[in-house]
Amino acid sequence: MRTTPRALLASALLAGLALTPVTLAAPAATAAPYCGITWGSLPKVTGYDTEPAPLTDVRAGRHSCFDRVVLDVSGDAGEYSVRYVSTYRAPGSGQALSLRGGAKIEVVVGNPTYDGDGDPVYDPRRPAELVGTDGYRTLRQARLGGSYEGQTSIGLGVRARLPMRAFVLDGPGSGQRLVIDVAHRW
Repeated sequence: MRTTPRALLASALLAGLALTPVTLAAPAATAAPYCGITWGSLPKVTGYDTEPAPLTDVRAGRHSCFDRVVLDVSGDAGEYSVRYVSTYRAPGSGQALSLRGGAKIEVVVGNPTYDGDGDPVYDPRRPAELVGTDGYRTLRQARLGGSYEGQTSIGLGVRARLPMRAFVLDGPGSGQRLVIDVAHRW
């Protein structure tokens, strides 16, 4: 039986592999989370029955590991939903509203921008630019979508889909505030 060059090469390679010592790599080290952040990017939702208190202000702040948006409420902050969406839409009409950035966060709170008589409590001069975002690493825009049937919608344009968290704190005064933090990176 005649041996072909291809068969000789295959035999040599197999023999070489059999003689090569096998070294096992050490397990890869797991990188520590950025700034200890373990929030993820899934929706943050809470809900409970409460007397709806009006939204009174929206403000923002820069921190070393995240950008923060704060919604001030004159009483109990109540229910909220904070989630990434592909298209940010106005409440009621469903009209698509533009947001700057690579990702969009929809914030819906059970707090209207008006009081029990229907008079405006929070009526920003520039609804499409609720806060200045110059110098922010993640936040690109905060936009009031509107109030509809006792709920208010705010859109946040952010650099990318990044970890975020939402929680309620007491104050200022006798009110509460919903805090939304978006990390600078994963």
